[in-house]
Amino acid sequence: MVRKPTPDRFDPNQVLQHSCIARDLREVLDGERRLAGRDSRLPVMIEMNNAWPGGSRFARAALVAAYLNDPARAAEAEPADRPDTTRELLALAQGSEPWTGAAFARSDRLNLMTSGFTEAYLFGWLTRRTIRQIARACQRDRTTPIYKIWLDQPCDSTVYRSFRTVKCDAAQIAFGARGENIVWAVADSGIQGSHPHFATHGTLDLPAQLGHFDFTDESHASAADSAAAALTDSDGHGTHVAGIIAGETRVAGEPDRPGTVRAIEIETAAADEAGRPQTDQLAAPPDLIQGVAPLARIMSLKVLPDQGSGQTSAVIAAIGYVQQKNEYGRNLRIHGLNLSLGYPFRQDWFAAGQSPICKEVNRLVRSGVVVVVAAGNSGFGFVSDERSRFHSSTHASTISDPGNAELAITVGSTHRDQPHEYGVSYFSAKGPTIDGRLKPDILAPGERIVSCAPGSDATIARFRELSGTSMAAPHVSGMIAALMSIRREFIGQPERIKRILLDSATDLGRAPTFQGAGLADLMRALQSI
Repeated sequence: MVRKPTPDRFDPNQVLQHSCIARDLREVLDGERRLAGRDSRLPVMIEMNNAWPGGSRFARAALVAAYLNDPARAAEAEPADRPDTTRELLALAQGSEPWTGAAFARSDRLNLMTSGFTEAYLFGWLTRRTIRQIARACQRDRTTPIYKIWLDQPCDSTVYRSFRTVKCDAAQIAFGARGENIVWAVADSGIQGSHPHFATHGTLDLPAQLGHFDFTDESHASAADSAAAALTDSDGHGTHVAGIIAGETRVAGEPDRPGTVRAIEIETAAADEAGRPQTDQLAAPPDLIQGVAPLARIMSLKVLPDQGSGQTSAVIAAIGYVQQKNEYGRNLRIHGLNLSLGYPFRQDWFAAGQSPICKEVNRLVRSGVVVVVAAGNSGFGFVSDERSRFHSSTHASTISDPGNAELAITVGSTHRDQPHEYGVSYFSAKGPTIDGRLKPDILAPGERIVSCAPGSDATIARFRELSGTSMAAPHVSGMIAALMSIRREFIGQPERIKRILLDSATDLGRAPTFQGAGLADLMRALQSI
């Protein structure tokens, strides 16, 4: 008897079958994957059905109405101390007929705060029983308010030498390109608002109608509390990223000037004999340490919590927040967004560049906002030979989401000050994308980059070295902020800016799937226009 072969889990006939349950979530439901530290509820992103009468807006309202149908959740319908977007969602739900296909369990929870910043999604935690019950309803009925339920993927998490590598010093001298009147959003772990680097030029002081926001905690009583939480950063990743983009720290000379400090301490990547990071208080520090676009303003969108990794839903909510503040492209108050975060791409979950977060990034770009994304740090690993011995290896097609988004500027890493000699960083994710597109788009310094660290005070500014494409991306964000500050006609034209940046890059002589267009060059970009 011939045994029937076990179906391959990567069989396209299985992967591409239509279901309202996305493949990544199905793997968890079927027990193929486990979420560490999770209870019986699963973090989900519910994508609404545009074919529902009235579109996705009314589809969301019908589902929220079903969720609030339980008397125990009546308090959630009270709009007091909630963002305006949440109040609008609740008001619409209260006037809608609940969808009868959903019977939410008592332990199910929808995050109405973050959901309010999108138009096409609801975010929350659902039990396996509720998810399966919704799936049966979607199979039974031809038209439902739900298009697909995705697993809410976890997202993981200057400059005085790399600054010259991308010729920002020359651009400042020749063109005065310093990022003035440009606002750049940083979706990350928050920013330490008290760091002196951000005091010199009021980097975190935003124009009217804009505010910092914390998407990791829905319990804030007011917008002021949320803004205050967004200006704290126990991890330090977001502070480091923001310091690369903008800000300035001066040493002595003008003790009464904001941002001026007595000394600079730098935590290096090296360690002492006990394995502790070395901290050097420079005997002769530079006159100043500044970001790539020192005069740009930074908006902190906290999407990574103080402990552990964040969720994709928080990033999508932050993108929706930018859309709303820009009136969906009609009034650009926020000119760019930096995403130094992401998660590994799996081709059996969704096609390259077609995940929910990639789609939202593309929509934001089409509204006029430049989106700069880190390529990811999975370009290096191990392979085994015929004797099962492991050897180090470079891995192709390792771009992380949302770096796979076609319209994003996806940034790989190179050496801090010797890019021609060392080429592409070994850890930098390599292309092409699974569907054959060229990524990364461009390179910027990402090895041992010095930028802001938590723990600073008014007299001692602390900095530290970090490496990764997370450090390369903000170099490009700062470059574009500097470019737009003196070539303002390109504000609102992110695709044209991307083409200018790629056409003016310096070829490092490496494979295009490693380096993209090459090393970013601000001076040449400005000269080309």
